[in-house]
Amino acid sequence: MPCYAVDGVATNPIASSREITLQRFKLHIVDGPGAGAEVVSDADDVTVGTAAGNHLVLEDAAVSRHHLVLTASKDGIELRDVGSTNGTFVGGMRIKAAYLLGPVSISVGRTVLGFRPIADAIHQPLSPESRYGAALGSSPEMRRIFALLPRIAAADSTVLLEGETGTGKNLLAEAIHAASPRGAGPFMVIDCSAIPPTLIESELFGHERGAFTGAVSARPGVLESAGGGTVFLDEIGELALEMQPKLLRALEERTIRRIGSVDPIKLDVRVIAATNRDLRREVNKGAFRSDLFYRLNILRVRIPPLRERRSDIPMLVAHFHEQFTGRPGELPPALVSTLTRQDWLGNVRELRSAVERAVMMDDPTLWNEADDDPDAGPRVGAFDASVPFRAAKERHLTRWERDYVRELVDLAAGNVSRAARLARMDRNHLRELMDKYGVAVPER
Repeated sequence: MPCYAVDGVATNPIASSREITLQRFKLHIVDGPGAGAEVVSDADDVTVGTAAGNHLVLEDAAVSRHHLVLTASKDGIELRDVGSTNGTFVGGMRIKAAYLLGPVSISVGRTVLGFRPIADAIHQPLSPESRYGAALGSSPEMRRIFALLPRIAAADSTVLLEGETGTGKNLLAEAIHAASPRGAGPFMVIDCSAIPPTLIESELFGHERGAFTGAVSARPGVLESAGGGTVFLDEIGELALEMQPKLLRALEERTIRRIGSVDPIKLDVRVIAATNRDLRREVNKGAFRSDLFYRLNILRVRIPPLRERRSDIPMLVAHFHEQFTGRPGELPPALVSTLTRQDWLGNVRELRSAVERAVMMDDPTLWNEADDDPDAGPRVGAFDASVPFRAAKERHLTRWERDYVRELVDLAAGNVSRAARLARMDRNHLRELMDKYGVAVPER
């Protein structure tokens, strides 16, 4: 783990068994409108832009609403441009992401920012537990989240869960609900990416009989049906732009109207939203309303991808192995070692599928991959007479199917409907295959 020299003081952002220590830093306006304004980090990240919700608000027309984010991590201070129009520059170079190891000037629009680590640290507690609800993790990254969740659950504020596909956002949402004062109420899920735009309004708000063709009877929406409980809006970043102001109005006014009705219905529901997109980037692109983002971004939790917490993999493998075999047992070291080396672009969901296939085939040796290609998948090229025909065939088909789906989604630039048309297959079946193999929709 890297060690940094900050103002002559050696600091090492490490996690003990009780807390994680992150470097604190200062950011100030050196030149440009508002020169002299500054912010000192007191949490994981500091956001910069012209929008009022940023930690450091700039009055520069050449700066985007959400321009950049500085995040303290165990690897240092990460500077990340969040899709700004005019870019972020360090040392004359335009950067998308970089780790800052010492004082530096950052240029955005017509403004120059000064960044400086300071000889201080942020101490964040770690949970003594390695699980929260059905979510598992012994890494400092997950135990830090587990320490936050009891307070989040006790509140009634809206929660925004950010993380790549397959990181377990749904498990955490359900665990937050179960531990909240609303835990005895309903927990209802709506996948904003799986429902056609023409139906999403009815799913959310409900409709009256005769409101549209096919509405043969009145039906409440999930916001109404979840009264006294929680609604989980999964993949909120996929919500159609024309639906966003209607959802915002419902969240602000705490009332809805069914389609075809003028009678208001009071809401008594908590909302947890999740996304695999950076909504700040989507706001800059005009694909997500800034006012809805601010309404959702009250309590935000970022769930790190599995490649950032590899120490969780053995625990997860053991859990899934027991789940599929029905019995605890010693795992083959080669299996655990091989699975730990992979990056798992589909995260926990893809890892679960891998363990399921290994158990199903009863042949853990098939996961002993080439040392020079840790993400190659099962070794399927060589003939092995000791492997039954059925298992060998399944091995080849599984690898081919996974690669086909990945290439197809990539070719369609993440547009699932277009990918389904290209392959002449049902869109829902393609979604099932993507879930099976942990194929994430690329960030647009």
